[in-house]
Amino acid sequence: MKSKKHLLILGIIAVILILAGILGTKIYLDKRNAENIPSNVGEETNTIQQLEELNKEEEKEPEIFHGDDRPIAVMIDNHTGAWPQAGLNKTYLVYEIIVEGGETRLMALFKGQNVDKVGPVRSSRHYFLDYAMENDAIYAHYGWSPKAKNDISSLGINNLNGIFYGKPTFWRISDKRAPHNAMTSTKTLLAAAKKKGYKTTSKATSVLNYAKEEIELSEGKTATEVKIPHSYLHSVTYKYNSKTKRYTRYARGRLQTDYSTGKSITTKNIIIMFANNSQLQDGTSKDRQNLHNIGTFDGYYITNGKAIKIKCKKESRRSKTIYTNASTGEAIEVNDGNTWINICPKKANVKIK
Repeated sequence: MKSKKHLLILGIIAVILILAGILGTKIYLDKRNAENIPSNVGEETNTIQQLEELNKEEEKEPEIFHGDDRPIAVMIDNHTGAWPQAGLNKTYLVYEIIVEGGETRLMALFKGQNVDKVGPVRSSRHYFLDYAMENDAIYAHYGWSPKAKNDISSLGINNLNGIFYGKPTFWRISDKRAPHNAMTSTKTLLAAAKKKGYKTTSKATSVLNYAKEEIELSEGKTATEVKIPHSYLHSVTYKYNSKTKRYTRYARGRLQTDYSTGKSITTKNIIIMFANNSQLQDGTSKDRQNLHNIGTFDGYYITNGKAIKIKCKKESRRSKTIYTNASTGEAIEVNDGNTWINICPKKANVKIK
């Protein structure tokens, strides 16, 4: 009996010793692990913050279109007597559209730029207002057609008309002849806009979807030279420079240069849209034009030596034009950089090679 009791006591002691060993081992391992914690443990919060910062970098606004400065749209004379023009290389977007007599006129858009000379400034045509509105731009011009005058009033366009302003907002230069010699600047236009009580900031997003990374149109056709005949009188050619990855602009066979710097006019992106124009019956017999630009139209997007077919859809005068890939139906992205949008007749014999 005494032997059984002795064995029970020994068994209890053995169990206690085993439990004590297990507990001791756990304490030892916990201590050792605590002493050998990797240096980055406990920095998870910092890592998350760093990832968030990287994401912000990836989502940053494009260089060509950023900030909350409201765009300024300026009507630019494109008669040969106005060449060379000033400020076009500082734009983020330029529209070229037919006007009377087979000429074209340009509407140059600036955002957050300080450009000392812009022009020569010319008069308004009503269909350019559609593109000023879709860019939420302050609209600057020197005179207007009767239809443009009426539409500026009825549409409530924030406009600055050079006819009603002298220096410093608009001025004339002596080395060009009137009416091809009226100049302005983004600084003086902004000052005039503030005096008029126009808002000078805008939260409106860009009409174009800018890509975060450089786009190469692998499925596109070669586009190292693009010729766009706007009319019997006026044609435009863009020639691709593979070193700069930009297009140099020619009009009527002449290299286009900047009035202030002498540098060639270049662009990163070209959009062509085919839309018919017709003579406007405004009682003036001056061959002023109407642009039939509401609906869906064929076109091209051209960048980095390649071109793809696109669709250009505009539902109303105020709505933004939506540019989609003709093959996929998806909205196109464009490369960060300035863009020229050339709107020409549907039957224009555009040559891309």
